[in-house]
Amino acid sequence: MARRCVADVMTRDVATVTEGIPFKEIAVIMAGRGVSALPVLDARGQVTGIVSEADLLPKEEFQQDVAGRPLPWWRRWPRRRRARALTAGQVMTSPAVTIGPEATVVEAARQMDRHHVKRLPVTGPEGRLAGIVSRRDLVRVFVRPDQDIADEIRGEVLGEYLGINPALVRVTAAEGMVTLDGEIERKSMVAIAGRMALSVDGVVAVTNLLAFAVDDTAPQGPEPDELVNRAREARRAG
Repeated sequence: MARRCVADVMTRDVATVTEGIPFKEIAVIMAGRGVSALPVLDARGQVTGIVSEADLLPKEEFQQDVAGRPLPWWRRWPRRRRARALTAGQVMTSPAVTIGPEATVVEAARQMDRHHVKRLPVTGPEGRLAGIVSRRDLVRVFVRPDQDIADEIRGEVLGEYLGINPALVRVTAAEGMVTLDGEIERKSMVAIAGRMALSVDGVVAVTNLLAFAVDDTAPQGPEPDELVNRAREARRAG
């Protein structure tokens, strides 16, 4: 069972800037392309940083405003340094948090959450830019058709991965909500089937109504240590 990877959802046509691009041109490119961030590339085409709207705002923030309240001192100096920036190399956030095209969408989401970023430049061999993936791109996995989700659970999760006859399980999906119903052979596979179904891209939740024919989780007899103890007790009694 294969999860969607970053290459499946990323944007490949990426607007970029070089480190020497002037501040105003950065804003012009962002406005013209309708994007909120731009990867910054060096002369070899490698990603050295990323510049976002948030990086540009201090320039406006520190304009003279007699009516405005001053920033606390602990925030003032780092943002004032950005406000004095004249080029992409001076204003960018570096190093950029990047991800590879073969990473799963789950890994990308975790990277974004861990580093508190909204997008990740996607880098291939030698750190060269291959695309960019945003939160919006990751959310697209939840717009998969319900029929595709149900078919993947039947064919890949139940049939190929778990070796369960798909004819024994009724799989329904509605708005990403999946229900598993029917009877399978072993109890131990019930929870596994539910967890694997939940891991399918586009699944929001799983209702697991599966029954089982054999409880293979129940003890099948005395453990070896228990048999040894019984033998010792019998010798003492004799």
